[in-house]
Amino acid sequence: MASLQTTLLILGASGDLSKRLLLPGLATLLEVKTDWDIQLVGAGVEDISDADWKQLVHESFENAQASKDEDEGAEGTAKLPERLQSVVDASSYRKADVTDADDLKALLAACQHDPAVYFALPPAVTEKSCEVLKGLDLPEGTRLALEKPFGTDAASAEHLNDVLHSFLPEERIHRVDHFLGRSTVLNLLGLRFANRIVEPLLSSVHVDRVDIVYDETLGLEGRARYYDKAGALVDMIQSHLLQVMAVVAMEAPASIDADDLRTQKELVLRAVRPWGGDPLTAGKRGRYTAGTIGERSLPSYVDEDGVDPQIGTETLAQITLEIANWRWAGVPFTLRSGKALGAQRREIVITFKDSPHVPDGLTGVQRPDRLRIWIAPDQMQLELNVNGPGDPYTIDHTALEVSFNPGRLSAYGEVLAGVLEGDAALSVRGDSAVQGWKVVEPFLTAWQAGKVPLDDYPAGSEGPEGWDNIQA
Repeated sequence: MASLQTTLLILGASGDLSKRLLLPGLATLLEVKTDWDIQLVGAGVEDISDADWKQLVHESFENAQASKDEDEGAEGTAKLPERLQSVVDASSYRKADVTDADDLKALLAACQHDPAVYFALPPAVTEKSCEVLKGLDLPEGTRLALEKPFGTDAASAEHLNDVLHSFLPEERIHRVDHFLGRSTVLNLLGLRFANRIVEPLLSSVHVDRVDIVYDETLGLEGRARYYDKAGALVDMIQSHLLQVMAVVAMEAPASIDADDLRTQKELVLRAVRPWGGDPLTAGKRGRYTAGTIGERSLPSYVDEDGVDPQIGTETLAQITLEIANWRWAGVPFTLRSGKALGAQRREIVITFKDSPHVPDGLTGVQRPDRLRIWIAPDQMQLELNVNGPGDPYTIDHTALEVSFNPGRLSAYGEVLAGVLEGDAALSVRGDSAVQGWKVVEPFLTAWQAGKVPLDDYPAGSEGPEGWDNIQA
């Protein structure tokens, strides 16, 4: 008998999220969890034939297989492994209004096992669907997985929590942040808490600053409908980078069980406030103008299809925070993310304080020690000052590098594994979802009131002139 029998019911199954991320993530999971019996059911407003649905799933699985073969240096194959093909053949799709009680009942009835319901839908539709679900008789083991953003502000997030908690316990609600499924973020736990050398140095005694950067070379890429109402602060920093920061800064949990891990992250978020207490000086925002990235020419953001220039959406956000607790008080944490920048940069940079005393007689360029952790690719670099070649009294800067274990699953594969087996360790707890909004709301309020300038930067540049752009 299979060690796990469950149904993955995807609402919004024909959309981009499902095709590009969820279904390929499921493919990586199926190849690892060979003894899991997983039924796949898709639903959406589109009228898709059974053959077209199976072809969609097949192509998504093929894409995952091709990526795996490429990573392993193998030649791609035209035929799916039998394990994946059997799930494709048994999968089904139903046209449905996911805010209609009768349609939802029919979808739940199509689930052969206790379902994990994944909302690959806009937040407003997800909330309406949940309002309907709370009035239905759900299978005993039902789990829900909700994509970010969770609510549109702290009040709406609290309301959605109330709706969900009215018919499901917290441990069966998965607020998905695929960043928490990235192997680099998971490796942070081992790096911090399984090493006597690293952990004692991570405090205000030794650390000068922490920067978490996620710069992208991609522009809007047809996402105006969502992105123009969200912007970089909500889309990336509120939804993802705050969670990464919490893992970097939290105290050691007693275990990596969901309760212990998520409690420690929540304690970090409760202690966060704008650097210096002033969101006007602790935050910056920018928007890209026309420019060139490699061989691509990008129009100004305001000229992208679907953008309303009057909203004043930022495509680059940078905020500096303080974690006001015993370990981190006085250390600035700067979180930055933007689109259409000249270079892709996805890293956590921990800069240590200067040595308190360098003996007389040692000369040379001295730079601070740094620990760099790349979110992609999965690598770590420790930069140190050492006696270099040649003159033994001259200090040189060198770096020790190591590659992390990339893991067996994609980020969405890890997330789905937790959802399907009911392990909430990699999902965001309800109070943390609210607290994330509380952290960014002072900045959002100031920006929406026009109290912080919206600086321009050409696509393909490092960012606006006059910014430090976190030069390390």
